[in-house]
Amino acid sequence: MQLPVEISYRGVDKSDEIEALVRDKAARLDKFCDHITRCDVVIEHPNHAQHSGNPFRVRIDITVPPGHELVVDERTGKHEMHEPLTKIINDSFKHMERQLKELTERQHQKVKTHDNGGNGLHRSPEQ
Repeated sequence: MQLPVEISYRGVDKSDEIEALVRDKAARLDKFCDHITRCDVVIEHPNHAQHSGNPFRVRIDITVPPGHELVVDERTGKHEMHEPLTKIINDSFKHMERQLKELTERQHQKVKTHDNGGNGLHRSPEQ
């Protein structure tokens, strides 16, 4: 990555384990797109005064030239209140990897087309 990863914590204590996990996952994003110019990660516990469950939120905001902004906003659902923060972080980065793959495919004009059952509608460039 060209710029360092910016990690913000809101209502969550900063830990070396979480910091290392986020930086490791962010470094992996280079495999999918090597020209990321910005990567901001926000780890939040919106209702940290609430003692039932752990409703974490992880937001990843990435900028890729020439002006694409990709955002993942992952939250624990009602049935997932007790999932650890590390799982939410992993899920967030998986979603971002998918978005980066799709963007790079579009940028390289390699978007997959669906076969329409061989009905002859595909034309070769010579036609």
